[in-house]
Amino acid sequence: MDMIAEAPLAARQEADRALPGSRGRAPAGASAAHGEYLTFRLGGEEYGIDILRVQEIRSYEQPTRIANSPSFLKGVVNLRGVIVPIIDLRVKLGCDTADFNAFTVVIVLNIRGRVVGAVVDSVSDVLELSREAIKPAPEMNNQVDMSYLTGIANVGERMLILMDIQALMSSADMGLIDSIG
Repeated sequence: MDMIAEAPLAARQEADRALPGSRGRAPAGASAAHGEYLTFRLGGEEYGIDILRVQEIRSYEQPTRIANSPSFLKGVVNLRGVIVPIIDLRVKLGCDTADFNAFTVVIVLNIRGRVVGAVVDSVSDVLELSREAIKPAPEMNNQVDMSYLTGIANVGERMLILMDIQALMSSADMGLIDSIG
């Protein structure tokens, strides 16, 4: 776990050297670009998010519940003096619920200057993906919200769903982060 916990910092430092000033962000509307992704499991699926959004990975601890909050908001925790909302991505994305066990972790994210925690079943690894490995997300009708999906990557026998975690956490229904800014 220490190697995974340290990977975001190393990736951030490497990206800062390679892309001064850009922080690795793609223009709005651009398809998924190559780069490093933290991969994690939600139920039977594997997802990837831009490593530059990851602040740290922590073991799951029971958050303090907030009354009348949506079901995906598990509550808040105090992380070194910062009150951090904890989002259960399994609930938010409509996955089957899973038990909290020794592999359940919270990915602490930095989204538009706010710190947010995302509960996932387990963290897999950090992968570097080339542009050729990433295919566009399939088009669906407007009943299916695909706005936060940036692409699909085949990694060996695995299919990895790439997600724009900033778009997901900034969506209006989440109510966590102002959409302007």
